[in-house]
Amino acid sequence: MATATANNLALPAIVDLDALDGIRDMLAEAIDLGATSVSGAIVERISTNAFFLLMSAAETARRNGTAFAISEPSPAMLGAADRLGLGEQFAGLVKG
Repeated sequence: MATATANNLALPAIVDLDALDGIRDMLAEAIDLGATSVSGAIVERISTNAFFLLMSAAETARRNGTAFAISEPSPAMLGAADRLGLGEQFAGLVKG
């Protein structure tokens, strides 16, 4: 069985609609390469659609048999997830 090296990606401070195309492409490429870890350490603002993109990426990774995790989510990111009612689903993606 091949061992995948984790792809470590970082979200920008502002994860809004303008940033989503680039993030989607980055996530798709990383997931194709193997296990993926996405840092949310510097996120100051994040859109609802960005959460759905991250959850979709996690599902794609699961279907591909690849690990996917959000690491170091910022307080702003965690607060936004809770305000949107996505706290439980998002918490399932957070590792570490």
